[in-house]
Parts: sequence; structure tokens; C-alpha cells
Amino acid sequence: PMAAPAADTHATPTVGATEQPTRSRWRRPAVLVPAGLLLVLGVAYGADLLVAGDDVPRNTVVAGVDIGGLSPSAAATALSDQLAPRVTADHVLVADDVQGVLSPATAGITLDVDGTVQAASGQPLNPWTRLVSLFGEREVEPVITGDETALTAQLDAFAETVDRAPADAGIAVEGTTATVVPPVTGRQLDRTAAAEAVTEALASGGDPETPIELPVDTVDVQVDEAAAQQALDDVVTPALAAPVTVTGDDGTTAELDPEGIAGALVFAAGDGGALDVSLDPGALQTALGDQLGDFGTPAEDARFEVTGDSIAVVPSVDGTGVDPNALAASLLPVLQQPEPREVTASLGAVPADFTTDEANALGIVEQVSSFTTNFTSGASGTNIRVVAEFVDGAVVLPGETFSLNGYTGPRGEAEGYVPAGVINNGEFTQAVGGGISQFATTMFNAVFFAGLEDVYHKPHSYYISRYPAGREATVYYDSIDLQWRNDSPTGIYVQTEWVAGGSITVTFWGTRRYEIESVSSDRYNVRTPVVQEKPDDGSCNPQGGANGFDITVTRIFEDPVSGAQISTEDFQTRYAAEPVIRCVPVEAPAPSGTAPGAPAQPTGRRPSRVGRPWRAA
Repeated sequence: PMAAPAADTHATPTVGATEQPTRSRWRRPAVLVPAGLLLVLGVAYGADLLVAGDDVPRNTVVAGVDIGGLSPSAAATALSDQLAPRVTADHVLVADDVQGVLSPATAGITLDVDGTVQAASGQPLNPWTRLVSLFGEREVEPVITGDETALTAQLDAFAETVDRAPADAGIAVEGTTATVVPPVTGRQLDRTAAAEAVTEALASGGDPETPIELPVDTVDVQVDEAAAQQALDDVVTPALAAPVTVTGDDGTTAELDPEGIAGALVFAAGDGGALDVSLDPGALQTALGDQLGDFGTPAEDARFEVTGDSIAVVPSVDGTGVDPNALAASLLPVLQQPEPREVTASLGAVPADFTTDEANALGIVEQVSSFTTNFTSGASGTNIRVVAEFVDGAVVLPGETFSLNGYTGPRGEAEGYVPAGVINNGEFTQAVGGGISQFATTMFNAVFFAGLEDVYHKPHSYYISRYPAGREATVYYDSIDLQWRNDSPTGIYVQTEWVAGGSITVTFWGTRRYEIESVSSDRYNVRTPVVQEKPDDGSCNPQGGANGFDITVTRIFEDPVSGAQISTEDFQTRYAAEPVIRCVPVEAPAPSGTAPGAPAQPTGRRPSRVGRPWRAA
């Protein structure tokens, strides 16, 4: 039988059919390829995040230190080892031509390692950012901490070496020769910008050996060299060309020479950049010197006068004389004239330096203390007289400290002092000005009983019987002084009275505040003297010796009206025992060829054992 005919597989599709198999087969792969790529990239992105974990993002750099891909702890170690030392190391500062050193460690400036690691950590989630990080560095600034006040203090200290005040052009005068002094521009460290520069340099982790440049501002001068030259040509040179005659209203004359004019010239910056020239009135007075005494009458200061048991103020008297301020003003235009040059000096009132009102205001109205010590006539009495006359009339203002050495100055032969007895290194000897301790002791007791403050006094090393034990003082110029302070609200007037061959009295006048009582303890810790033998070579001074001891003197302050005790003050004194000094004859030198210390012996005889040097008992 025949088989049925096979179906035609190439039959044309029916028009309007919906399936288009040929087109469907070619479009599907085009869609699947991009989707696969995204899937691959997504897997890679996730794997990258997973692998990175908590590590610092790749290629992260902090001030030149690569910490990318490191764990936080490893990154911290790298920063501590490589960056932290650079931050805290000393750095050189440079400002203009001045160099200095910045010590960050001293200012507490350090690298915050943990803070820096935290700032650098955190994986970026943006895929593009992660892709870009494969090909470039990621810069992260370090976290720097520090004490801003301490840093400012270091910059301020450096600024003191940088800052320079501007110096105007001026004129220097040597003798009667004047020259222009060029100006010097000033400069000032810009502290705000300097702090920013330092912070930026430290944050960048730069090399400590590389100086940090700091900004400096210039400060212009007011007077330039041209202005100084003009003042020199127009004013100074003519001023020094010739002397000037100063004539008073009464015809009295004085001459001011070029040297005196030169010493009185004063220069200052003026308006519009000019250099102004003026005259110093005080310097003119000095230049004219004693010549001014011929003009008018001198003023008389107020003074105190003691009569019996009372004291009074002798009023001051104003004088007349040349007014130095008026003279300076009238003289300046004359100095630009050719010679002969003359200026008229009108006389005016010259007030006293110490007026009646000032004297009365001191409250010196009554005797507050007085003390007398006795002495024998001799050289020491002469010295006591000289110092007493010099100190008599001294006025010590409230709050002032009186120094005997400072008030008298050197006490040598030129001042009228003569050689007299002193204690030097524990021995009695002679020195110019000896015996002044008698006056010092007398004044100390006046201080004691006036209730004034004892600033410094030194008792004698040995007790001297003519002085009150524990209430005495020694002095020696430039080494041992007597000092006391007027701690009262009123002045103290010092009166001294010297009686030839007899006594010295020191009296203080002021306003009485206290009644003073002195109470002395018994002598204790008594020490006996030692015996010393010294060669009688002409410099030995025999001494009989005396016991040493300690003593306490109490100063009791009482109210002068009620008698009530206010306070007490103890003075403790320790006297050394005065040694017994015996002057022993000097042993005669041995004859030539004889052993030292042995007398010459006849030939054939043994030396005698009796020939020992004689010593005084």
C-alpha cells in the first residue's frame, strides 16, 4: 500500500499568524548579556566589601603615610611610628631674618592616632568611588590635638625676638657735631597667620628639618631720612654755630656756649613726617649752671626748728629767677640767627622745693623719743661729731626706710673722719671712721623707743659695757648698716646733739603713737673667754677678755593715753666671749750655722735643755 504523503514542512505561514519564531530566537541573547554583566559586577562589589571588612579603605594616605588596606590596629601602629614623631618633633621657625624653635611637645600638640584612624576608616559604598580607588590615592588629614594657649605662648615668645619697633630718622650730636641717623623700618609677626601656618605645617606631617615660614608685617617710620636732613640743615647746624648771651631784666648776663646748646637739643616726630627740634629746660639749667644764681634771689625751703621741748616749722620763701621753660621757648628762634646772638630772660617766681604746707602736712609736732650715750674724748669722738652733724636735720617721710650708710655715703678722710678704734675679726684695731657705732647705737635706741620698725641692725660681736646690753648696733661702711623704717603715718625729724668729750643724743620728732617700755632678761648661756698667745711683732693688741652671754630684750608697745599694752617684740642677742690675748716676745733668730730654735753652744759641749723660749704668763 502507499504511504500517505508527508506534510509540507515549508508551507508558508498563514497571513496574520501571531508567532514570529525567527525574530524571537535572535533578540533573547541581547537581553541576557547585560544582565549577566551586572550580576558579575554585583558579585564582585559584594566580594570587595566582604573582603575589605573593617580595614582602612585601599590607597588611603595620611600626611604621606600609606595606611590603605590596613586593619585599624595596624593603621594606628603605622601612624604612631611614622607620623606621630614628625608632629611632636621640634620645628624650625623662620620670620624674616630671625630663626626660632617651636616645641609642639611643650605645647601639648600631639597626633590623635585613634581619631585619625577613625576619620580614615569606613568603606565607601558608592561603586564608582570604590572603582576609582583602584587607580588613585585617597588623602585624609590627620587629627591634631593640643593646647592652644600654650601654642600661643610659644608664638608670642618668638614674636618678641621678631618684633621690632620702627626707629625714626634722627640726629646724633657728639660734642658740637651733628649727623643724621638713618631710619629703621619696624616689623611685627602676624600672630594669627603664624598660628595658621604652624597648624597647617603640623597637619601636613612635614619634615621637621624644613623651616616653617611665618608671615611678618612691616611697620613704617614717621620720620624719613630726608626730613631729618632738613632739620639738621635748617635748625641744628645754625644752632651750634655760635654762643648765645642770656640777659636778665636787671642787666645780669650769662653765656650759653655751643656745647650747652647741643646738650639741650631734643628731637621728636612732628606733623606730616617732620622732625621737630626743641630745647630741654632742665638741660639749659644744667648748661648755665652757677650763672643762673646771679639772676634774682634764691628760694628758701621750709625747715624745722627745735626750741627747748618744742618744734616749729620755719616757713618757706619763694625766690625769683630765670624760668627755664620760658627761656627754652624764647631761645629756640634765636638759635637760627647769625652771631652775635642774644636772648632776654625775664625773671619769674621760683617756688621752694619744700613748702610750708608740705612741712605742716608731715605732722611733726612733738618729741617721740630721745636717747643719750656717753663717750670719752679722742679720735672716736671726732668721728661721732662729724656723723652727727651730717645726720642732724634729716627728715624721713612716712613709709621711707632710713639707711645710715646710704645717708652719709663713704666715711673716709676726705669727709672729715679720722682713724679710731674698731673691732676687726674679733680684735680691737684702728680704722678711719672708727667709733661711729656709738652713734649707731644711740640712733637705734631712738628708733627702739619711738616704736619704729627695725629693718636691720647688727649688735657688736663682744659686749661693750657703755652700751645697753641687747640694745646696741655696730656699723661699717659698705658692709654693716643700720636701717629702720618710718612705719608711722607722719614724718620723723632727726635731731642730734654732740657734746665734746661727753655725750651724743639722738632725738626723734613727729607724732607720738606709743609709750615704749624695755624689759631685759637675765644674762644666760654665759661663756668664758679663751686665752690666745700671739707674737709681739708690733701688730699684737693685748686684750683682757670678757665673758660672752645671751640676752633677750622685750619691747613693749603701750597706748600713750590709756597705758594698755598693744603688742610686744623680742630682740635676742648673742655676745661672743672676748678672748684674752697675750703678746709673746718674738724668738730671736738663731746665729748662722746653728740649727733653728737651738742656742749656739761652745765646741765640745752638749746643747742645754734649759734654753726654751720664754712665754709670758
